[in-house]
Amino acid sequence: MKKYLEQLRPMERRLVVAVMVVVVLVLNFVFIWPHFADWGNLRGRLADADRKLKLYESATNMIPALQTEVNKFESSGESVASEDQAINLMRTIQSQAAACGFGIQNFSRSTSHTNDAFFVEQVQNINVVAKEDQLVNFLYKLGSGASMIRVRDLELQPDGPRQRLNANIRLVASYQKSAATVPAKTSTAKAK
Repeated sequence: MKKYLEQLRPMERRLVVAVMVVVVLVLNFVFIWPHFADWGNLRGRLADADRKLKLYESATNMIPALQTEVNKFESSGESVASEDQAINLMRTIQSQAAACGFGIQNFSRSTSHTNDAFFVEQVQNINVVAKEDQLVNFLYKLGSGASMIRVRDLELQPDGPRQRLNANIRLVASYQKSAATVPAKTSTAKAK
């Protein structure tokens, strides 16, 4: 390149250098200047990644405390064997109805549903004929006791002489799932 420039006259040299400067400026304008914002974008992405990392670290640091709470909730409460849950639900319903002064006309077979990791739901449909205060006391006692029984559906109609209420009630009880047996970790000592 040096020999080429030496062969040119001073005016031609100036023209070649000016053309080269223009070419370098055009190349910078096309390929380099549009990427000046990339550094700011990179800093923003890095700040977002740091924020996310701190959030994830704080969440993972909470795992031991949350695990102790889960264990506490799993061990608390009344544990009823899965084969006795339907009987326990019906016994509770009948005892509360007897305490309120009326009887259950009929009841359907209870069904169970499992939709989460900790509870099994037992569903029981019953039909009762009772006075207003008896029915209200019955529903109140079911909800206020230690049992996890709640009313899902309630249909009320007056009976023939209009002195009592005929109620179709769908009751749902949540029972704690039996804890799965976790194999104990055994450590083997190294022989010296």
